[in-house]
Amino acid sequence: MRVLALETSCDETSASVVESPFRVLSNVTKTQEEHREFGGVVPEVASRAHMRLIWPITKKALNEAGVDLESVDGVAFTYGPGLIGALLVGIVFGKTLAQVIGRNFIGINHLEGHLFSLFLSYPDLEPPVLYLLVSGGHTELVWMPEFFHYEVLGQTLDDAAGEAFDKVAKMLGLPYPGGPEIDRLAKEGDPDFHRFPRSRVGGFDFSFSGIKTSVLYYLRDHSEDFAMEHLADIAASFQEAVVDMLLSKTIKAVRKLRAGKVAVVGGVSLNSRLREKFSGTLGKITRVYFPEPQYCGDNAAMIGAAALMRFERGQKSPLTLSADPDLRLL
Repeated sequence: MRVLALETSCDETSASVVESPFRVLSNVTKTQEEHREFGGVVPEVASRAHMRLIWPITKKALNEAGVDLESVDGVAFTYGPGLIGALLVGIVFGKTLAQVIGRNFIGINHLEGHLFSLFLSYPDLEPPVLYLLVSGGHTELVWMPEFFHYEVLGQTLDDAAGEAFDKVAKMLGLPYPGGPEIDRLAKEGDPDFHRFPRSRVGGFDFSFSGIKTSVLYYLRDHSEDFAMEHLADIAASFQEAVVDMLLSKTIKAVRKLRAGKVAVVGGVSLNSRLREKFSGTLGKITRVYFPEPQYCGDNAAMIGAAALMRFERGQKSPLTLSADPDLRLL
């Protein structure tokens, strides 16, 4: 089975050719640089960029895979969650390609794609798996006892972890996207310089609005010169608090479920401090997995991975399928 997959949910335009079993023949992703000047993603700008990039990116993915369009067995695309205009570009383009070559198509949940990114790096891994899905738009603890069965144990009640990184980075005068910038800067700082408060919401839910506000007040209470002198320390202290909150809830879930496998997926899983603390602390009580870096952020290969298994189970989407910007894991 060979799938051409597309991902256009936010500000990455991506196309990938994936074949059974989870073999990536190509994975071409273009991050839209247009948003840097705005300090965040502008939906209309994203949609127009996807329209301009989707065909060149798809052609490049086919060329790198060494295949032509007619050799594809099915077409997959993200249909939610995400920016509705951006999603529609991928959906309309994907449906059109499928109709032209006479193949079935399938819409894939972007969040499910992140879960399946794990199997691109560990194709022999089997459920059950406890996931921490942590990205710019989502922070969730998900239990997958078997393929395509999901139980969302907890999620953020306000900002996603990646969103908090971006907002605090902006407070610190760092460029967008802020997550990688804080990670880079924090390596030069002291994570124990200042203890920002950790949220105490119940169950397995998360909250990051409090720490964001705490950083804002901390910067207001100190001079600009002080902040500039200790910028790396502030970044490291903030990052430590976020990682601690993610880690504590994940440990709690591991103990409740007696989970033997934990996977950390999504763009924030690239954070070096998160990887260090999860591997060191959580790694003492269970097995911890991270996808390879190229599969952590938004990419089409992860969409293709989920699509492969759904196609192989005889599933396909109707022509009436449309974008669902608020789609959740089912």
